[in-house]
Amino acid sequence: MHVHLSRWTDRVEEERAQPRRLWQSFDEILGRGRAPPPYIDATTLHRYFDDKVAGVRAATAGAAPPEFTTVPAGCELRIFTPVTAADVISLVKALSVKQCSSDPMPTWLLKANVDVLAPFLSRLFCESLERGEVPSTMKSAYITPILKRSNLDSADTASYRPISNLSVISKLLERVVSKQLVRYLRDNDLFPDLQSAYRAHHSTETAVLKVLSDILLALDSGESAAFDSVDHNTLLHRLKTTYCLNGNVINWFSSNLSGRTQHVRSSRSSSSSATLLYGVPQGSVRLSPVHSRSSAAQQAPPAPTSCLRRRHTSLRLLHSHRR
Repeated sequence: MHVHLSRWTDRVEEERAQPRRLWQSFDEILGRGRAPPPYIDATTLHRYFDDKVAGVRAATAGAAPPEFTTVPAGCELRIFTPVTAADVISLVKALSVKQCSSDPMPTWLLKANVDVLAPFLSRLFCESLERGEVPSTMKSAYITPILKRSNLDSADTASYRPISNLSVISKLLERVVSKQLVRYLRDNDLFPDLQSAYRAHHSTETAVLKVLSDILLALDSGESAAFDSVDHNTLLHRLKTTYCLNGNVINWFSSNLSGRTQHVRSSRSSSSSATLLYGVPQGSVRLSPVHSRSSAAQQAPPAPTSCLRRRHTSLRLLHSHRR
């Protein structure tokens, strides 16, 4: 016991100046979020994640086509509001110190120098919003496979979930869009009546009670890959039809979804990069919560259980994007 404790003490001391490795060691000590063993390579995991999405889409291929309601008269979002340096400073200061290897600089350094960098970042973001385009460098992610629960078999690929790692700059751009979209939905009363998540001054406690049983049913039935199997065309059509996003706004969302690439990084290997044909990244700010409320709201096909008719955002996502 003493030798085991001494080994971990020495390891923590060695990794004190390497936060990422240190947290990985903590996870290993606590048995959570463990990385796959070396004999499960990244290509195998990448294939499993792709096959899982294909399986979900195949299982729901016979579902009724999604229904779309039209936006109330007078509602439309065609252009974004310009982003100021003050906006960027506020967003950067709210960031955690997390980062990934895709970042050109540590997040703490970005936060420490935000006053100098904010004018450049605001110009970059404005160019993206004005053109309705997302730079390709912001759409490349690497996936970290994380063990779902500490008691699962680490040798089984089904025990892992994919977490997409995106640069901090891309997350900041998404936050800019998210804030403007939420403001538009709120000001035009386009939020679902029972939505609690992602809304200021709304408690999620009752929403959790309402949908807990159906969340468990959804997870058990394999629909936990809902974010990964979102159909881009359905999502964009709903944004245009039900929420009247047009012009550069819908162009930006289309650009954000298209041309995405990702690869899996495991402990000792990396898979080849592949184009993301479906879904939204798990692990970004992300626009997936925005996607869930703005594209799936009030549009779920009939659900197998009565609680689903309560139309909580999470379960609407699971059902409305099956096609």
